[in-house]
Amino acid sequence: METPRTGPTGETIDLHRHRALGTASRASILEIVRTAGAGATIADVVERTGLHPSTARAHLDRLVDAGLLAKARASGGQPGRPAWRYRAATTEAPAPAPYRALAAALLDHLSRRDHGDARAEATRAGHQWGRHLAAATPPGGKPVDTLLDVLRGLGFNPRRHETADGTIEVRLHTCPFLELVNRNPDAICALHVGVVRGVLDQAGAPPTGAVLEPFGAPDACVVRLTLPATADVPA
Repeated sequence: METPRTGPTGETIDLHRHRALGTASRASILEIVRTAGAGATIADVVERTGLHPSTARAHLDRLVDAGLLAKARASGGQPGRPAWRYRAATTEAPAPAPYRALAAALLDHLSRRDHGDARAEATRAGHQWGRHLAAATPPGGKPVDTLLDVLRGLGFNPRRHETADGTIEVRLHTCPFLELVNRNPDAICALHVGVVRGVLDQAGAPPTGAVLEPFGAPDACVVRLTLPATADVPA
């Protein structure tokens, strides 16, 4: 066990983070990601630095392990697996303890399984969780308002936006599960997709019309909703 060290002003030095920034390459990569509005992919870093993709990936993942970056990829059900996208981690309030414990238990369960699709299982679990949370909200509200209430209760700081083509977006300006995202990005993002779809299902809106785009906006992950016009009016 390492003995904590203090800096010249008495602050405790996080040796893990300090060592992660112990090379000029990683310090440069961290700055590249921090200044990229919607995050950066390995390809972006390679283009900016000239590093080999494997080297860039290793540096990025070292920064993730140190808690300086977060990584995720879109999980909208499209064929193939999108590239990892990295974003600077921020200090955010954790989710309420019961929710955090539930998500952590699910990740632990999935990590112990040696078969099956972890993303699909996480989505199914999230769907049931979302239905349960939506059922506890006041009845008779609009599906999107119910979704906002649930996401607000989980600590995501959601805000509704409407695009020029009328698509509804819910931007998640904080991620109270960020530490868990770094442990298993695919599973925890799939869990969030399931929660969103479960809430919509319970509220009477088509659940399949929801896609989560991690880092889809410069300062937020984005839930894109494709809903019929009647789904945004009171029941």
